[in-house]
Amino acid sequence: MKLPKVSAVVAAAVLAPAVLFPSSASAADAPRPTGASGPDTGSAGTPDAAPTDAGQEDLDRAEVRRILADKASGVSVREAAEKALAAGTATALREFLTTGLQNARHIDYRVDTLRILGVGGPAVKKAAEAALRGSYADLVKFLEEGQYTARAQDDRAEVERILADPATGRLVREGAQKALDTGTPAALRHFLTVDLPKWRESDDRVKVAQIMFKGGPAVQAAANAAMDGSYADIVKFLQEGQYTARAQDDRAEIERLLADPATGPGVREAGQKALDTGTPTALRHFVETELPVQREHDARVALSQIMAKGGPEVRAAASTAMDGSYADVVKFLQEGQYTARAKDNRAQVAQIAETGGPAVKKAALAALDGNEQAVATFLLEGWAKARAEDEAAAAKPGTEPAVRPTEQPTTAPAAPAAPATQTSATGGQVVQAAARTTSGTGTTGTAAVTRTTTGTTGTATVGSGQLAATGTEGLGLEAGGAAAALAAGAALVVVSRRRRSAEG
Repeated sequence: MKLPKVSAVVAAAVLAPAVLFPSSASAADAPRPTGASGPDTGSAGTPDAAPTDAGQEDLDRAEVRRILADKASGVSVREAAEKALAAGTATALREFLTTGLQNARHIDYRVDTLRILGVGGPAVKKAAEAALRGSYADLVKFLEEGQYTARAQDDRAEVERILADPATGRLVREGAQKALDTGTPAALRHFLTVDLPKWRESDDRVKVAQIMFKGGPAVQAAANAAMDGSYADIVKFLQEGQYTARAQDDRAEIERLLADPATGPGVREAGQKALDTGTPTALRHFVETELPVQREHDARVALSQIMAKGGPEVRAAASTAMDGSYADVVKFLQEGQYTARAKDNRAQVAQIAETGGPAVKKAALAALDGNEQAVATFLLEGWAKARAEDEAAAAKPGTEPAVRPTEQPTTAPAAPAAPATQTSATGGQVVQAAARTTSGTGTTGTAAVTRTTTGTTGTATVGSGQLAATGTEGLGLEAGGAAAALAAGAALVVVSRRRRSAEG
C-alpha cells in the first residue's frame, strides 16, 4: 500500500536541516524519542552489520516490515521504508537502515514539533520554537521531555486563569483549586481534559436555572427550552438567547408601566423614550438603570405634595421621610402618611367636640371612642348631620343652645385605605404618585362634603375637598389644621347673629 506523500510546503520546511546530517551516520548511533508524542516515534534497535549473505538481507527486510507495522512510525519513515521494500535489493534495504531511516525520522520529528507548536500554549510554543532552531537531538529531547514540561507550565497558568475569572462557576472553581493544590502535571492535565468539561456544563445549567427563576415570561420560556436540550443549547442560551428573550420582557414591562395610571411622570417620560428608541440596549438601560432613579424621583415629588398640604402629624412624618432613604420615602407613602393623617383626624375631632353644639359634641365623642374608620366617617358625614341637628334646635322659637356650633370644615379627611403600589420590573413594590381617595363608606373615589345654611339674610355654602394620597387636594386639617376649624366656627357665629337680628 502506497502512503500519501508529505506536502511540498512541509517538506520544504523540514528537509533543509536534514541534509546537514552526514550520510554515513547510522540509525543506531542517533537518539530515538521513545516517549515522543504523535505517530513519529522511531523503531527499536536496527542492525548495524554490513550484509554478508542472503540471511542478512532477510533480516533487513523483516526489520523494514516491522517498522512499517509500527503505528508510531511517521509518514516520512513509512514512505522511505515502502520505497526500500519496493526496490527489493539488499543494498536498498541496508541503505534505508543506515541513512534513510534517520533522515526520514528527522523530517517526521520536525513535522510533529510544528504540529505541537500550532496547538500549544505559550510555554509549549516557546520550547517548540527553540527545538526547531536546534539540532536533531534537540527535537528528540523536546518530543520526549520538553513538551510535557512546557505543557505543565501552560496547564498551571490556565488553571490559575480560570480561578481568577469571576464568571467561573462553583464546581469548576472547586475542581481547579483541588488540581492546583495537588500540583502535579498529571493532576493539572486531568482537570483540564476530563473534569473541566463536566463541571463547566453543570455550572452552566445552574446559571440557566438562576436566570429562568429571575426572568420574565419570554426568558423563562427560552431557558426552559435550553434546559431540555443539549449542552450546546445551554451555551447558546447563555451567549445569545437570554438577551433576545430579555429584550422582549423589557418591552412588555415598559408597555405595562406606560399603561398604568399610577405611573409617575418621570418614569412615564423615560419609559416612552426607551420604547421609542426600541433597541434591546435602550430597553435594558431604562429597566435596569433609569427606572429606579425616576421611580424615587416621582415618589419624593408625591411626598412633597402630601407634606405641603398635610396637617401637623403628616408634615412631621413627611419631613422625616424626606430626610431619609428611598426606603423611608416608600414606607411613608405606603403606611406612614395614613398613620399620621389618622392622628391629625383625631386631633380635629377632639377640637370639634370641645367647640361644637350638643349633637356635634355627642357624635364627636362617640367617634373618638371608635376606630379610625369611625373618626373618618364622622368627619365625612357625621359632623354635617350633627350640625344640622344643632342648627334645627337653635332655630326653634324660644330655644337657645348652651354652646353655639362651629362651622363645617372646608374639606373632609381621608378614611383608612390600602396604599396604591406598583410592582417594579425586578419584582419589588414601589409607590408611584397614585391618587388615593376614600369616601365615607370606605370606597375609592372623590369625597365631597357640601352643606348649605339658609337664613333670613342669605346662604352660606361650605366647600368640598378631594381625598388623595398624592396630596394634590388637601384634607380639612391638612389645608389649615385647627386654624381652619376655628375660622369656620367664627363664620357660623356671625351667620347666627345676623339671623337673630333679622328675626328681632
